[in-house]
Amino acid sequence: MRLYRNPDGKRRFEWRDGKLIQRSVLDPGVEWELSLVRDTVDPDHGEYNDKAARAKLMGKDVQSQHWGLDVAPGDLAHQDEQIECYTCHTSWITSCAGCHLPIEANWKTSKHHYEGGETRNYATYNPQVVRDQMFMIGKRGPANGGKIAPVRSSSALVLSSTNANRERIYVQQPPIAASGFSSQALNPHFPHTARKTETKTCSNCHLSEDGGNNAWMAQLMLLGTNFVNFVGFHAYAGLQDGVVAAQVTEWDEPQAVIGSYLHRYAYPDNYRQHLSNDRRLQNGFEYNDKRTGCLQLRGEYLYAAAGRKGMVAYDVANVANKGFSLRIVTAPFGRLGHDSELNSKFATCVALPTNQPVHPPSNEGELMRVTNQEQPFHPIYNYAAVTDREEGLILTDITRFSDGDINNNRLRRAAVWNPDNVLAGARHITLGGHYAYITADRGLVIVDLDDPLQPELAAIVPLDDARASALQFRYLFVTDSSGLRVIDVTHPETPRLLDAAVAIADARRVYVARTYAYVAAGSQGLAIIDAWKAEQPKLIEFFDAGGQIRDAHDVVVGTTNASLFAYLADGDAGIRVLQLTSPESQPNFYGFSPKPKPELIATYKTGSPALSLSKGLDRDRGVDETGEQIAIFGRRGSRPLNLEEMRRLYLDDEGNPWYVQDEN
Repeated sequence: MRLYRNPDGKRRFEWRDGKLIQRSVLDPGVEWELSLVRDTVDPDHGEYNDKAARAKLMGKDVQSQHWGLDVAPGDLAHQDEQIECYTCHTSWITSCAGCHLPIEANWKTSKHHYEGGETRNYATYNPQVVRDQMFMIGKRGPANGGKIAPVRSSSALVLSSTNANRERIYVQQPPIAASGFSSQALNPHFPHTARKTETKTCSNCHLSEDGGNNAWMAQLMLLGTNFVNFVGFHAYAGLQDGVVAAQVTEWDEPQAVIGSYLHRYAYPDNYRQHLSNDRRLQNGFEYNDKRTGCLQLRGEYLYAAAGRKGMVAYDVANVANKGFSLRIVTAPFGRLGHDSELNSKFATCVALPTNQPVHPPSNEGELMRVTNQEQPFHPIYNYAAVTDREEGLILTDITRFSDGDINNNRLRRAAVWNPDNVLAGARHITLGGHYAYITADRGLVIVDLDDPLQPELAAIVPLDDARASALQFRYLFVTDSSGLRVIDVTHPETPRLLDAAVAIADARRVYVARTYAYVAAGSQGLAIIDAWKAEQPKLIEFFDAGGQIRDAHDVVVGTTNASLFAYLADGDAGIRVLQLTSPESQPNFYGFSPKPKPELIATYKTGSPALSLSKGLDRDRGVDETGEQIAIFGRRGSRPLNLEEMRRLYLDDEGNPWYVQDEN
């Protein structure tokens, strides 16, 4: 630093009368005094800062949480060699939780690459969800000391292409990185603004003593919060008689949700037409098949649990392509080389380890381990997990749908597990890392899939008519005959059913987005629950849109542009679209978790009752609950925290949670 010179030749940093002075690079006449760490931790110095001293001098003993000048350097919790100073001094950092690149063919434009030239394909770059309240951390690569640092979502792309005939040959597809990881890319990043004030506090990285930061911790460790999820151009629903893809947004940018606040101002003519249609969505494509109680879109395939047909992987690549009359198919090729049906006695639900497209077989060999310094995939990412009410748990390898080989697209059973009929009546499954949380007749059954081909029973939590579940960090939210229950799954092998409960007469599926839980509550509509303190959930309201929502089966939530939306499977009424936040209804819509103000803005009438919905693409999830990486990191050797590193933030040496207060 002593050698730095500004353009005017003067030193950029200079000691003057015992003070360190920095001169501005842009304005030679501007300079200021820098505060020094040694002064901020010295109680006898005028620049002493109690808050800064506590952070810098905190010891590793999580029980006493003793701090001070008497703590030896090797016993400090936040050592310079292990964590970047700007991790705590981050005021805010941008995260682009989704950008859409629609490519138009036969549109001549200049290339933006260094070598220049021209192309006949024109792509626009459209950021859709840019947030500044997402604080996440990970580890820098070995070249930067492997230190903990802030992480941001930097390139969560979805791609579309329209050919010269104006046929949409692929729509909003998330690509896969060369390493096989999801391309919903993340990377360590210097914050937009680093400050001495407006810094991070203890509860930004550790469990808060008041129990109010479970969602924040999920965000911090890149587990995802189900808030900025991308539903996109189509909402996919399971029906009594098949599946449907209903168009819920405009195609042009900005891709406003039809009937929304943005739609009113960006597409006033289309909005007026929507109102004249009694807020009915006009476009959708159904595939008549068996009862579909559960489904999940990933890439160009829609995985669906279709009752007595088993699990089906529908090809939906051409769902928006006008050149195809049948937009949803089971076999785009001859059956001889393509069999996307996994037969079982009665498939009730299907879960994928991630809904981000990944291809684990690409992540192998010296190139990945040594040259690229990539972490390996956990083997669970090769499979889809299917529950069957008679057969139990079935796993099937789905990497064959992403390997580029059209000759091996056949689903086969890799494992079937149901010892002592423990999964009798299995009806819903949630995956959290290599643990499966399955609702069945015996209650909540937790299965360890660390070796996917040799599942092991981890625990059973007895519940009366357990129905569905949703996972957020340390807590599993479960619906049963009494309503919404909460289970502490800090240690999945020893789950703890809490007294916390919200009474709901007919609780069905549940979805948790940051600090709110949404429960499809049958004739009561949508139950909105404050889950800021996970162990003390509180009902806010039942929303039925003035009696219009009468048979809510399932709910998912996602963010489009700056607003939050809920999608409901409402039985005979079809798919309902609710705007939960907007600049008009919720002035704090840019906050971490604004209070939802639901309003019914659109309905798609399905040919048969709507029963289930596909969750939107996770755009802030880079690692799972067992520390296994999902998304690519954009710096060589950088990565999310692994399970051991995560647990140091909130568990002591005996595995017990420990808590912090932000004040001394």
